Amino acid sequence: MPLRLGPRVFGDDDFAVMAIVNRTPDSFFDQGATFDVGPALDRVDLAVAEGADIVDIGGVKAGPGPDVDEAEEIRRVEEFVALVRERHPSLVISVDTWRAPVGRAVAAAGADLLNDAWGGHDPELAVVAAETGVGLVCSHAGGFAPRTDPHRVAYDDVVASVVSAVTGLADRAVSLGVRPDGIVIDPAHDFAKNTRHSLEISRRLDELVATGWPVLVALSNKKFIGETLDLATGERLTGTLAATAVAAWQGARIFRAHNIRETRQALDMVASIRGVRQPAVSRRALA
Repeated sequence: MPLRLGPRVFGDDDFAVMAIVNRTPDSFFDQGATFDVGPALDRVDLAVAEGADIVDIGGVKAGPGPDVDEAEEIRRVEEFVALVRERHPSLVISVDTWRAPVGRAVAAAGADLLNDAWGGHDPELAVVAAETGVGLVCSHAGGFAPRTDPHRVAYDDVVASVVSAVTGLADRAVSLGVRPDGIVIDPAHDFAKNTRHSLEISRRLDELVATGWPVLVALSNKKFIGETLDLATGERLTGTLAATAVAAWQGARIFRAHNIRETRQALDMVASIRGVRQPAVSRRALA
């Protein structure tokens, strides 16, 4: 089915780029560059100019770090969502949170999607999505509590575990009244997974696509790419784009990214190879 998020409808052949804007002082990639409102708004403007369809706003670092309580998370994201909505009326706004009260606050401020990267840790978040009509990302976090790193995690079949978890969350969301055309599933590379697990998911991503739910992948500069290529955080763009192209070819629909222009170009190239996008220009051997 088409994916409907806020003012946008994405068809089966559309690749959506989701820009990352972290209102945190300690994000792993930009080290707090968009913590303050001004730079964060500039980042949103640039992302839109470079081809982002969605912006994903986060108020808490995913990994371990200083505690950020519910009130502080709301302070970081609620007003900012309202500012972005006023500035970009047709942009899809997502908020990366696992907390239901945060979800309710940002939905009222203009958010279109709740990106729950922690696998339904707060089961009331899906209730918020149902009551407010916003979309919901259903992710696999292996039962880990938010902001915890995996340790010696093991699966008989990691892809089967992911498929079971995310489809179960999606089915529960529908039963609660979340719009089916607003539900997205995410295997959550690196979350509750080691590098080999994330590579296996990337290799068999078509099994998630086969569930029929739109698939989101968050690959950008992840640790599994760094370990695979033995590269530091700031050196992982080429590996990220390779993983992005593989995911797109297998049918992923949304791509959460730091490098918007490069990601958009990689996805446009895949779409043209697939035959669902025409070349921007066509002059060679025609004159």
